[in-house]
This record gives sequence, structure tokens and C-alpha cells, in this order.
Amino acid sequence: MTAVDLEFDQLNSTVDALRRSISNRMMYGVGKDAVTARPQDWLHAAALAVRDRLVARWMKTTRLQYEQDVKRVYYLSMEFLIGRTFTNALLALGIYDQMKEALAGLGVDMEALTDLEPDAALGNGGLGRLAACFLDSMATLGIPGFGYGIRYEYGMFRQQIVNGEQVEAPDYWLRAGNPWEFPRPEVQYIVHFGGRTVQRNDHIEWIETQHVNAMAYDTVIPGYATSATNTLRLWSARATEELDLSAFNQGDYRRAVDAKNMSENVSRLLYPDDSTSAGRELRLRQEYFFVSATMQDLIRRYLRTHSTFGRFTEKVAVHLNDTHPVLAIPELLRLLVDVHRVPWDKAWKDVQQVFSYTNHTLMPEALETWDVETLARLLPRHIEIIFEINAEFLKRVSEHSGHDVDMIRRISLVDEYGQRRVRMAHLAIVASQKVNGVSKLHSQLMTRDIFADFARMFPERFTNVTNGVTPRRWLAQSSPSMSSLIDRQIGAHWRRDLFELAKLRDLKHDAAFVDAFREAKRQNKLRLVQHLSQHTKIAFDPNALFDLQVKRIHEYKRQLLNVLHVIVRYNRILADPKRDWVPRVVMFAGKAASAYRMAKTIIKLIGDVSDKVNNDPVIGDRLKVVFVPNYGVSVAELIIPAADLSEQISMAGTEASGTGNMKLALNGALTIGTLDGANIEICDAVGRENIFIFGHTADEVDDLRATGYRPRQVYEGDAELRLALDQIRTGFFSPDDPLRFSDIFHTLVDWGDHYMVLADFAAFATAQDEVDRRFVDARGWAASAIENVAGMGQFSSDRTIAEYARDIWQVKPLELE
Repeated sequence: MTAVDLEFDQLNSTVDALRRSISNRMMYGVGKDAVTARPQDWLHAAALAVRDRLVARWMKTTRLQYEQDVKRVYYLSMEFLIGRTFTNALLALGIYDQMKEALAGLGVDMEALTDLEPDAALGNGGLGRLAACFLDSMATLGIPGFGYGIRYEYGMFRQQIVNGEQVEAPDYWLRAGNPWEFPRPEVQYIVHFGGRTVQRNDHIEWIETQHVNAMAYDTVIPGYATSATNTLRLWSARATEELDLSAFNQGDYRRAVDAKNMSENVSRLLYPDDSTSAGRELRLRQEYFFVSATMQDLIRRYLRTHSTFGRFTEKVAVHLNDTHPVLAIPELLRLLVDVHRVPWDKAWKDVQQVFSYTNHTLMPEALETWDVETLARLLPRHIEIIFEINAEFLKRVSEHSGHDVDMIRRISLVDEYGQRRVRMAHLAIVASQKVNGVSKLHSQLMTRDIFADFARMFPERFTNVTNGVTPRRWLAQSSPSMSSLIDRQIGAHWRRDLFELAKLRDLKHDAAFVDAFREAKRQNKLRLVQHLSQHTKIAFDPNALFDLQVKRIHEYKRQLLNVLHVIVRYNRILADPKRDWVPRVVMFAGKAASAYRMAKTIIKLIGDVSDKVNNDPVIGDRLKVVFVPNYGVSVAELIIPAADLSEQISMAGTEASGTGNMKLALNGALTIGTLDGANIEICDAVGRENIFIFGHTADEVDDLRATGYRPRQVYEGDAELRLALDQIRTGFFSPDDPLRFSDIFHTLVDWGDHYMVLADFAAFATAQDEVDRRFVDARGWAASAIENVAGMGQFSSDRTIAEYARDIWQVKPLELE
């Protein structure tokens, strides 16, 4: 088609212009007037008005990327936990106050509107939130890139707590539509499954496949205080045939749509329950579906401006966020070799230059593997490619190791013991030019332990890039009271350069600033108390110490250690009710995977303990326990700024990094934690005197295992701990079902206590006693909190992304006009 210059309105962002835009969008976009409009309609119209202002930047950025023939980063992740978009976009555009005034002029309260926006249900935990922070920082720094994932219709699940138990319900986040996305029905790719391969002349063809279409949905990711933007492109599954008309006409209406429903299940839910073979197969289909569409899309984009693959590695960087997208490696090889007829040696060389991989776990059981039989059935061409890569690799290993059979067995891409399984992390390492851990300790342990053989073979391939969080979301947006105070003291440039916060150190003994800091924290606590009182019918004292553990419910994160201390504290108060106890509100939040029985039992234990504690008249306001349901980005924005104490208590050597620890410290919470993940670097940044470190180190954990850890001896030797565990075992908290928590007792006392909960309990209790002593000194606590905020400069995702761009992707920022 002929290119013509479009004539369109240049949108400015004065209050009058915004008011007019909202009115236009209400009438022409939503199709209502002010009389019939519901609050949801006003939000939709306002969102469209904001989106219009992002689009001009988006088009300009895209044009400049093509003109400058930039190298692009393709960031592949199963999760993008982006949260709500409205307020974030207003802050990025610098029009928050103008929009608030424009809506007020139309008789609409913006604060009430923002609470109506659902969180985009595109992730679950730290992995997805990290990906979202990275997209924000890539756009802010002008790094040309795309995020690629799946447009889940129902997220993972919406968590409800019913009688103290987790109940999963679909998350209907798209029920009212999504004003931020652009459907791209013209951007569709066929994704194949099953079938077989045949040799035709000099190439292999994959035939007799089933297939599903992947359709693109685009969301603009704005940079902060820049015209640069990036794109989050999500794939939605569409059936290649919508309706079996023959079956429909015969009255078999279910069969008429069976094929459509089966095809489109691929993008319905995040992490389908993998405790069944059908669930595992669906998860594999999901992973291949999104990487296949993505690889096809990036090749199409590259070939728009290049006629051969000669400069492919100069223009493409593909980053794998954990092992879920690793099938992108054999898929890109398949497309290059089988479809575009690139010689194998050239294609393999290119693949090894474009891919990079971030590892997010130190636990071998968490490293993804797929059984060979399932792969061969669903992806027959890919298993051939994987075996070809493995054959070449093991030949090299054999030569390198002097034919060390044990090393070959350990390092092979295929685990040959029992059911043969492909080790996806091994495939990622062999095919990537860089492999990184996400904290200094994690990267050290990764090369020393789980990937030691690879590190000896490819020492230059391994590196560290410590995680970070975006200060725009996690301070500017989530804590208006604190961020406005900081702005008044040091200006607003910290949003782009978080190291600016170091200037706050000089104010930690300034009485006026300390008072203002404490008041900002109090405002955040009052905001949370108001929310909790509406949802829990429990009254909370805002002067109490707010003690927060918010993260995925998992045994290695040791919510059980925290619960045990709550029970011991409860027993202490009962034994000495006249003592002047430091009042404490202990908050838990997080989801348990639907098939993870022990994690769901832990949630129930928290619920039963909270019932007992919160309803005991002897305890009163001295101790409250609450589980905040359906933890996500918006809930986190509410509770993180209110925290006084941040629980980062995983067993040393299990948490790769953590980012909740960074968000909480950035908001002035003091950390109680083990020397695990990024806690070590936070400790260095804020000073040992401003953090509560306890427990065994990673090396001490290894030594304790080696010498024979006996948790029952710990149980028998600590009277307070024994009483708490016996209360759990005998039904003190669950009189309706005394044996409800017997597995928890036996896991900790009789079955090895794998995550060393009992081994670290005494040190944890001692550290908690120190927390009480320090909290009584309000000004001293505030000074330490200020030190935490001031020390967070290095934990900005801007610093993280700058390191990725320079050291791993070799990508330069876009040159903006």
C-alpha cells in the first residue's frame, strides 16, 4: 500500500485538553454519555485518553528503531506481573495531577476509579514482577526491546480464604475488557504439535501435525520521563477452525466446538495443575506455543529490513527468563534450518550468539525437565534437534574431560536414569552465550554446586547480575506520602537515578525530617489499617510493629519458622500478660500452587493460629495475625509501604535473590533475614547495624547436613519450641480436627526438617527479641529505616538493565531526536 502522512490531532495534556479527551472517549470509544456512564465506564474512557497520549510516543519509537536498524532485545517470560496500568502510565507521562483535576471537573473521583482497575493476571510471583520491572527500566533507559509472553484469560487463580483455607477461583481480569491492549488479528502464526518428520532430499519436513493459531495482543510500555517506549506482545491461542459445522448441523453441539476449546485451552490459565499427565502436557504445550510464535515473529521482523541472515546476531538478542522458554532454542534452529534453509553449522553458531539465560533457582528439583516420550510425541522435530545438539556437545565434553564417563552422565542434556528426561537448564547453558545468576551468593553457588561441571567447561559464560526493582512503581506510585517527602528534601531525580537517595543519610538525625518520615510511614499504616478493617473485621493498632512476610507460600521460604515464632510469642504473652509487650501485627500474604498440599496446609495453619490469637481476650492488641488474601501487585503496593519489619527468612542457599526484600527496604522497613540471596548485598548497602541477620550460612547448612542434622534433638532441647510444636501436633489450634497438622509436625521433627526450620529457630527468636528492643526507641528505629531507604540505590532495576545491556546483550540505547 502507498505510504501517506496521516493527519491527526496533536494531543496536549493540559487539564482542559484531558477533560475534552475523556469526554470524547466516553462518547466515541465507550458509547455512553455522562448520564448513563458507570464508574467503570469513566475508568475506561480515562484509560483510553491516556493510551492515546502513549501511542504517539510508541509510533515515534518504533519508527526510530527501524531507521537506526537497532539491535533489539526479545525478553521471553512465562509471567509478566505488570499490575495496574492507569496510575503507572500517568506518572510516566507526568500528568497525574492534571488527570486528577480533569476528572474532578467531570464530577469523578480519580482515587475511586483506580481501585476499579483489575491487576493484569499475567503472573504469580517474583519471576513475573521482575520481568515487569525490567520492561519498565528497558523503556526508561531507551533499550529497544519486546517482552513476549502469553495472554492468560484467567491468570493463575484468584485466591480466596474460606475458613482459613485457600480456595482457587478463576481470575476474570478481562471481564470488562482491557483498554490498554491493541489486538493484532493480522499478526498470527501457526504453531504445530504432534505429527512426524520425514527426510525430503537435503532437508527434514515436519508433517501431519495438529495446529493452533497464536494471535498477538500489544501493550505499550512507557519509559519514565522519556519519549521512549517498548512493547509487551502477548499471544492468545485461536483455533484454526472455529466450528465443526457438520457436527453442529447434526445437533452435536458439544462436539462442534470441542476442537476449538481444546486448542484455546493453551492460553487460558497460567501454570495449570501439573500433578496429572494432562496438566503436564498442557504446560509443555503452553511453553512451546509462546516460544514458537515469538521466534516466528522475531524472524519476520528481522527479514523486513534484511534479505539474508548474515547480520542476524548483530540485530537480535533473545533472553530466557528461567527455563520455561528454553524450547525457543530448538525452535529457532528448526525455523532457520528447516524453513529458511540456513546450514546447520551456521544456524547453531548464530543460536549460541543470540541467546542468554537467567537461572532463578538453586534447588535441583526445581530445574525443569521434560520426559523424552512426551517431547517426542508432541514435538518430534525438536527432540531430534535436542539429540543432535547433545551428541555434538557430549563429543566435546568427552574430549575435554579425558572421556570421564561420570562427568558425561552428569552434564548430558538428557538424564538417562529411569524415565529419560531432557534437562532444560542444561540445554539453555549449552546454547547461550551468557548465563547469569541474580545475586552474588546465588551466582557463586550456581557455579560451585548445581552447574559446577559447566562452569569448569565454560568459565567465561557465567556471570552475575543482581536483581533490582523499579522505583517508579515501588516508591513513587506505591507510597505517595514517602515519595513526596523525599521530593521536598532532595528533588525528584531519584526516580531516574536511585543513587540520589544516598543524600537522605545526612538527614537521619534531623529532627524535623525524622518526624516527617515517621508521619509518612504512619499514613501508609493508616491506609492499610482502613483496608484491612473493611476486609477482616479486625481492628489494628497503627502504632504496633507491622511485621510482614509476603511471598509465594513454599517450604523453603519458611513461613513455618515465622508461624512457630508467633505461637511462641503468643504463649509468652499468656504466661506474662502484665509485661509491657511491644504490640505487633504479623501479616502473611502469598499464593500456594494449587497442587502443593503442604503449602496449602501452611496457609490453613496460619488461619487457625490467627483465629486463636485474634480472639483471645488476654492477648488483646498485643499480637494480631492476619493472612491477606489474593496477593498481587496492587495488594503489595498497599501493604509494603506500611511494613516496619521485612521477613526474608529462607534457608541460606535456597533463595536466588528475592526482590520483595528490596521493595520493603526501599519503603523503610528493616529486614530480619538469613545471609541468603540479595539479603547479603542489602546488608552491605545499609550496614549490619540496620538489619537483623540470623541463622546458619549456606556453608554452615552444608556442614550441618554432612555431620548429621537431628531435628528431634532440637525439639527436645528447647522447651518453648517443643510446646509450640506440640500444640500444632495435638490440635490446640484445630480442635475440630486434632490431626490436621500432624504432617507439619512430622516434617519438622521426624522427617529430616529439610529446610532447617528448627535449626534456625533459636537464632530467629533471639533476633526477634532484638527487634522488640530496637522498636521501642522510635527515633533510633526511624534512623535505621532512613538508612535502609538511602542504601537502596544499587537495587534499582535501571542499574540491573544497564548491566544486562552492556555485559550480556551488547545493546545500545535508542538515539532519541
